[in-house]
Amino acid sequence: MILSICIFLLGLAVLSWSADRFVYGASALAKNIGISPMMIGLTIVAMGSSAPEIVVSAIASSNGNMNTAVGNALGSNITNVALVLGITALVKPLVVSSSTLKREFPVLLGVTVLAMFFLNNGKLAHLEGMILLGLFVFVLAGMAWISLQVDKEDPLVKETDGEIPDGVNTGSAVLWVGVGIVLLPLSAHFMVNAAVDIAHFFGVSDLVIGLTIIALGTSLPELAASVAGVLKGESDLALGNVIGSNIFNLLAVLGMPGLIAPGLLDENVYNRDMWVMFGLTVLLFFLSFNFIGKRQLGRLEGGIFVLCFLAYQFWLFG
Repeated sequence: MILSICIFLLGLAVLSWSADRFVYGASALAKNIGISPMMIGLTIVAMGSSAPEIVVSAIASSNGNMNTAVGNALGSNITNVALVLGITALVKPLVVSSSTLKREFPVLLGVTVLAMFFLNNGKLAHLEGMILLGLFVFVLAGMAWISLQVDKEDPLVKETDGEIPDGVNTGSAVLWVGVGIVLLPLSAHFMVNAAVDIAHFFGVSDLVIGLTIIALGTSLPELAASVAGVLKGESDLALGNVIGSNIFNLLAVLGMPGLIAPGLLDENVYNRDMWVMFGLTVLLFFLSFNFIGKRQLGRLEGGIFVLCFLAYQFWLFG
């Protein structure tokens, strides 16, 4: 058991590091060939923040652990909203001002409702996985289009520009992309196997291990990025990272088990977990915007989200 825990932690560390290096290299490469920072931020960086979840979901599905993969998708969204944004808002209140985010929020709500519709019958089919992954490509293209239309005065433009690496030569960028491509699946393989061993040792289901230890582990990069962003006054970027990550989780991460290992789900997925995810998403939507002017996600709201996360963990293990 101690060996499994050590392998899991090492795998998580390598997974997070390799995802960061992959995004760094891909962003630098894209900038070197003339792609705008806003497009890079809304596509490559946003997708890269979900890279650990996507790879873990694919590995878990290919190993036959479908519920672990589904739990990772739902659990990551729950963790991103309740814990990541909760802690971030406790550190410093988030002010929502970007019109780009106001366009992304309805997309997140729509994708959430679609995912619930697919999960509600107690299974995830091959066709549903294909639809989700197809929409993932469509949303990426839509975000690229949005980046071309965005107002240059939008605060997200300046915040995104400051996050894109500058002065990285193309050779180094390609090297880091290669490192990420090799280490992401390798570290995910060891991490998933170790997580399953831990789950069996403690007598918890594959679903719960996906909802908790794997979801929390793969969401740690979002937590670090969001706290760092809000401390630099980049509230829109911090919130945008979470919104983009949650959209991609429901399309790419949830699509993987449908495509690779379709089948029946643990009944708790549609009786408990998808409703918790939906409730937190709707709560974030209404707390973040009044659709008239700026709206602050303050420490009170952050405290509510953290309490919701703790209550959910108690529900899972209580």
